[in-house]
Amino acid sequence: MRWKETTYSGWGRALDALGKIARPEKVAALNAIMANTPAPAIGNRRSYGDTALNSDGHVTDMTRLDRFLGFNPETGLLEAEAGATIGDILDTFGPQGWMPAVMPGTGFATLGGCIANDVHGKNHQLAGSFGQHVESILLVGASGKPQRISLKRNAPLFRATIGGLGQTGVILTARIHLAKCSAGTMAVQERRMADLDSFMDGFAESNAAYSVGWVDTTASGVDLGRGILEEANFSSGAFAKPRKTRSIPFNVPGFVMGKPLVKLFNKLYLRRLPLDGRDRERSLNDFFFPLDRILNWNRLYGKKGFHQFQCVLPHDTARTQLTKLLEEISNSGLCSPLSVLKQMGAGRGGMMSFPMEGMTLAVDIANKPKSAALLARLNDITLSGKGRVYLAKDSSLDPTHLSGMNPELPAFREVVAKADPDGAFATDQSRRLNLRGTA
Repeated sequence: MRWKETTYSGWGRALDALGKIARPEKVAALNAIMANTPAPAIGNRRSYGDTALNSDGHVTDMTRLDRFLGFNPETGLLEAEAGATIGDILDTFGPQGWMPAVMPGTGFATLGGCIANDVHGKNHQLAGSFGQHVESILLVGASGKPQRISLKRNAPLFRATIGGLGQTGVILTARIHLAKCSAGTMAVQERRMADLDSFMDGFAESNAAYSVGWVDTTASGVDLGRGILEEANFSSGAFAKPRKTRSIPFNVPGFVMGKPLVKLFNKLYLRRLPLDGRDRERSLNDFFFPLDRILNWNRLYGKKGFHQFQCVLPHDTARTQLTKLLEEISNSGLCSPLSVLKQMGAGRGGMMSFPMEGMTLAVDIANKPKSAALLARLNDITLSGKGRVYLAKDSSLDPTHLSGMNPELPAFREVVAKADPDGAFATDQSRRLNLRGTA
């Protein structure tokens, strides 16, 4: 198998790695890699930090292994290779009345990546996490031998693989249960939220199948936490193909994401919505993957890239800790035009899965000299509030915080040590966080 040495990064581009990448097109080529140079799997690298990086090592790009292998139109059970994307699954099976039960914010995420990060969507309070809809996984370990795992067959390895950040081996294929897709459009209600309390109450009172909030992180004082709440249910429109995309052709100068322009953008973005809100109909792709129409949007943060911080806090600490988080972000001057608030249920599929019942906040933070100190404060506030950080987004967590945020960490480490004793699937992130407990 041919290896190409290159510098590559995650979506945030604040961290990168120099290493060798192989892109097998057939299972036979993957088998050859695993027999000679077993290496961590990567997909479209839509994780933000160093989850998909392996400096001075090898990684296996799974994006060409993207075939649909079988589908039962009666039950919605789909088997596909790990490189298939969520967007392709939606576009292929949506018109047939089926869709992924859980969808992340981008259709470019691969099936393998969604499992390895146990992603969540705008319906987590009802549908749980992606891993909860996985029937089984064909996993290739360091020995090169594939094995079918599920909750009924090697449950510990299955639960360590879901949300396990690729540490147990390479996901070759997976069987997942799709959900009914009753229409090709969503009826979306948008409402202004005056502050964080209004947002929290709005989520608590919502009966919508899908809900998500945009937060103005430049706001402070009595306006702290203001934003827009979107609630959505299926409408009755026909399924439409995704609209044409546009691309950011170059790295945008750093001042564009400076506080003055971000504050102006956020103010205008909020005011575009009438005071009494509005109702509108949106295609599934536009609602679930709003940024996918802007290719390379990460270039908006310039060549130095950005970090994304995402945490989840239990309901009993959420109001207090979210207030602290938003105050830190607003006061830092590192505010973002893209900040998201969502409600989460209790569902999680794996030992290291991110979700817990409560509220989750996600914020983009430009990669500037003072961003490290801000991220450290945000991580500390999360830990003190009995919350946890989303490792798919993380680039800054203190490894000593890991056990306090993830109660199943010891069990995870035990399974990983058995599945990959020589550390063939270790990554920059697993080493930075001492995820395996070997440092």
